[in-house]
Amino acid sequence: MRYSGLALLRGALAGHRNWPQAWRSPQPKAAYDIVIVGAGGHGLAAAYYLAKNHRLTNVAVVERGWLGGGNTGRNTTVVRSNYLYPESARLYDFSLKLYEGLSRELNYNVMLSQRGHVMLAHTRHDLESLARWANAMHMNGIAAELLTREEVGELIPALDRSPGARYPVLGGFMQRRAGTARHDAVAWGYARAADALGVDILQECEVTGFMRGPGGRVTGVETRRGPIRTERVGIAAAGHSSVLAGLAGFRLPVTSYALQAMVTEPLKPRLDKVVISPGTGAYVSQSDKGEMVIGGSLDLFPSYAQRGSFAVLQSVVAATLALFPSFSRLRLMRQWAGIVDVVHDSSPIIGPTPVPGLYINCGWGTGGFKAIPAGGWTLAHVLATGRNHELAEPFQLERFISGRLIDEAAASGIAH
Repeated sequence: MRYSGLALLRGALAGHRNWPQAWRSPQPKAAYDIVIVGAGGHGLAAAYYLAKNHRLTNVAVVERGWLGGGNTGRNTTVVRSNYLYPESARLYDFSLKLYEGLSRELNYNVMLSQRGHVMLAHTRHDLESLARWANAMHMNGIAAELLTREEVGELIPALDRSPGARYPVLGGFMQRRAGTARHDAVAWGYARAADALGVDILQECEVTGFMRGPGGRVTGVETRRGPIRTERVGIAAAGHSSVLAGLAGFRLPVTSYALQAMVTEPLKPRLDKVVISPGTGAYVSQSDKGEMVIGGSLDLFPSYAQRGSFAVLQSVVAATLALFPSFSRLRLMRQWAGIVDVVHDSSPIIGPTPVPGLYINCGWGTGGFKAIPAGGWTLAHVLATGRNHELAEPFQLERFISGRLIDEAAASGIAH
C-alpha cells in the first residue's frame, strides 16, 4: 500500500481495520544471494539499496532480536554533517542529503526536523577551535555559521547567560541543515521499502557461526533457525561487530562502550535547536512529544550492557542543569544506553574483511544514526559489486596497517 492523505481517509472510513502489515515475517529460505547480519538502520538501508540500486532482491536481513531494537532505537536522533576532515565531510553530508529526501523516497515519514545544531563556546580556546572547524566545513563545501554571544542567546533563550553562569557562553557555531529524525521511523521506513522489493527480514534469527568453503571463503551462516547458504555476507551489527568477527576468525580494532541517553517528562515547546556543549559534556534537544532528550559522554569502560553507570548519568544531568537551570524542576522519566563500536581514529570501517566473501560496516562509534543512509548505500555497493564505493575508500581496514588514519575524535563535539 502507498501511504497518502487519500489512503488515510479510506482507513478512517473503515475504522482503521484494513491496514496491511508493513512488512512480512517469512520463514528463512535455504539460500540467498546475500545475507546481511543486523536489522538496524545500516543493515536495513543496505538491503533496500541492494534491491533499489543494484536489482538484487534475493537478500535476507537476519536479526537476533527485533527490527531496530539495537542502537537504532537507542540513540538521541541527531543528524548532521559538521565534520572536520574532507573524507568524513563527504560521507556524512552525502548521508544528510539522502535524509533530506528519505521520507518521499520511502513513502514513510521519518520526521526529519532540520532545526539546526548549535555548538557552544565557553572559553576563548573554544572560540578558536570552532572558527577552525567552521572554516574547514566551508572548505569542504558545507555551510556553517559562527555565532556571537548575542546570537546564541536569541536562538536559545533558555540558556543561562547570566553574569554568574558556571559556564559562560562566549559564542558558538551552527549547521542549519542539521537536526533530528525519528529513529524508529527510519528503521521502519527502510524495512517496509526493502520488504516491498522482495527482501526477507528474519527476526529472532541469531547468527551463531559462519560456514566456510575452499580457501576459507564464507559460504553461509549458522543461525538459531537453521543454516542459510549464501555467496556474500555483510555485517552491520554495531557494538557486537567484534563478537561476529571473532566467530569468523579475525579480530577487529573495535572496543565496545555504553553510551547513555535519557529523557525528561514532556513540556511545552522550549528548545527548537539541538544544543551541544563540549565543555560540559552534554547535549540536549526537545522531541516532538515535548521530552527533553539528553546525552553525554561514554562510560569509559568496555561493556555490552544496554545501560550505563550512575556516575555518568549524574555528571550529564548536572551539566545540563548548569546550562539550563529552568529544567531543574523536570522529572527524569527514562534512561538507557546503546552499545557503540569505537575504533582508534573514531572513523568507520566499510568494506571487505580478511575472510573472503565477508564484508563489514562498523566503527561508527557515536555517529551511527546520522550515517544510516550513507552506511547502507556504501555497504550495498561493495556487496553488489565487490568494489569499494568511492566515499568508503578511505575507510578500509588496511588503514590501521598503513597508518592513513582519519582522526575524527573531536567531531562528536565531546571528547570521548
